[in-house]
Amino acid sequence: MADTLQTGTEESENDLPRKASWRHIGPGIVVAATGVGAGDLVATLIAGSKFGYTLLWAAVIGCLVKISLAEAAGRWHLATGRTLFDGWRSLGSWTTVYFAGYVVVWGFVYGAAAMSSSALPLAALFPDTMDLKAWAVLCGLAGLVFVWFNRYAVFEKVMTVLVGVMFLVTVYLAVRVTPHLGAALAGLAPVLPDGSLIYTLGLVGGVGGTITLAAYGYWVNAKGWTNAGWMKVMRLDNRVAYLTTGIFVVAMLFVGAELLHSSGVAIAKGDRGLLDLTDILADRYGTPTAKLFLVGFFATSFTSLIGVWHGVSLMFADFVTKYRPSLAPAGTSREKSLPFRAYLLWLTFPPISLLFLDQPFGLVIVYGVIGAFFMPFLALTLLWLLNSSRTPADWRNGLLSNVMLAAAGLLFVVLCVQQVRELPW
Repeated sequence: MADTLQTGTEESENDLPRKASWRHIGPGIVVAATGVGAGDLVATLIAGSKFGYTLLWAAVIGCLVKISLAEAAGRWHLATGRTLFDGWRSLGSWTTVYFAGYVVVWGFVYGAAAMSSSALPLAALFPDTMDLKAWAVLCGLAGLVFVWFNRYAVFEKVMTVLVGVMFLVTVYLAVRVTPHLGAALAGLAPVLPDGSLIYTLGLVGGVGGTITLAAYGYWVNAKGWTNAGWMKVMRLDNRVAYLTTGIFVVAMLFVGAELLHSSGVAIAKGDRGLLDLTDILADRYGTPTAKLFLVGFFATSFTSLIGVWHGVSLMFADFVTKYRPSLAPAGTSREKSLPFRAYLLWLTFPPISLLFLDQPFGLVIVYGVIGAFFMPFLALTLLWLLNSSRTPADWRNGLLSNVMLAAAGLLFVVLCVQQVRELPW
């Protein structure tokens, strides 16, 4: 894959603008599926259970923020022919130090979290077969084998199928709880009920907002889109991604508003909250609906697992090979390179130890701090890069992009401060 734009006086066929077409859609589906995890759906459910439809507007704004961030990451890759890490490195060595610390510690803790999240619905679907830890290890190994032996094209197809399952299940549940459309439309008016600020910020900044936003540009390149001729295609793809995310979020907010808010039922925070919802669905609509939801729960969790296994490994491979090009000889795909596979192993095997031990207190603190800083880091560095001479003049930020990225940066700084304050110091 080329890391730089083609040069020369004549425009090559590959540089010509491509017509935006639905048949090209792919990386957007991947980023949507990876970015929305079980914990995000629980956060949306809890917001719906506490405030009904009142915060629906925040979920919509959140999708617009993520469209802006992912579009900026994709535009950098296509307009410059350079990767996002190239851009970060041009801003100074501090970005390298931050990313190196982040990707190592975050990957270690996230690996265990992703395996556990994928294991929860399987343990509930197949009780009395294996315990939760065994299911978690199996999920991690399945993700490792799948990403290790498959290239992007197969990865995208599998992700698309799993997104289809997520979509059908969440929309089915939203229809099944019979939402009040009048109240839902009223929820599009910006209102902040007492005690809702943190939930509002979480809906705007949290759902679908992870390191996978930064990985979007790498998936765009893996798809074969490597220059500005693909810009219209990328933008359509990105809008589809966050329209899909918006449907997931709105559907789960409907479920929270109708199933939990109206009856005053509370669920646990984190992934286990979805198991609480499973019990409620079984009581209200019967076991088949509950089991269908568990299938959707697994699809949600496992897409996040394999998405991170693939996307963040691509980022890590780019990071390492910028300093050690010999680890990825010319002609070697990033997906087959030593750094890519080394990070896959890092995401899988060391985190298994955390499944059998309580997470060390100090590690939780470090993970929380560097994780909280990533989204402000992403938003503000993209704002910097896309307003500088590093980006060709035709593809620098306009007023709307600057407003959205600046607003995202400010939002994520506020969320960062709040997250650090809530850490178990």
